[in-house]
Amino acid sequence: MDHSYRAALAGNGNGQGARRPRPGFAAPFAPVDPEPLPALREDSTSRIFAFVDDLFFAAKIQETARKLNVKVEFAKSDKDLAERMLQNGEEKPSLIIFDLNNANAKPLTLIPKLKAKLKKGTSIIGFLSHVQGDLKQKAHEVGCDMVLPRSAFSQNLPNLLRRHGAPEDESDMVLPRSAFSQNLPNLLRRHGAPEDETPTLQ
Repeated sequence: MDHSYRAALAGNGNGQGARRPRPGFAAPFAPVDPEPLPALREDSTSRIFAFVDDLFFAAKIQETARKLNVKVEFAKSDKDLAERMLQNGEEKPSLIIFDLNNANAKPLTLIPKLKAKLKKGTSIIGFLSHVQGDLKQKAHEVGCDMVLPRSAFSQNLPNLLRRHGAPEDESDMVLPRSAFSQNLPNLLRRHGAPEDETPTLQ
């Protein structure tokens, strides 16, 4: 009797066999981070701003941006952001990131102001705990283009920074199916609405 299959399952002898993909199924693979952008010039302006005071996520954003050669600036208030944007001249931010639990930034008050001022040229993305359904709904209502659970935000952070930190002719982003389906109505609403149809303050 042919027992060659036992050798294949035996692996390297430590009791862990070599797992092979089943016929018709692709082998599992790890996500691949996007290629970094060309090195930044010292006088380059930032296309991405973040209202994040959580030390873990601030460090994660900084480290991911460093690996991708993307410049991200952190703002503490709307006045702080206005001053930093003024330094950029006429170029609008491509992306503004909000930790929706950052009480100091008052996201639900600031987001509609930014949407009214920046129109459709700037994407606003917020992240929160996956159990904060009410906050997610409110963020969408005031104009947040995409709201992600913290885990999905972390997973997609490299692609988000790569897309929005690149020149406008290099704008590609890939989302998992769940995040795409979850945010599809707001993405269609944002990109299909007339230029003058933006949230306004009451």
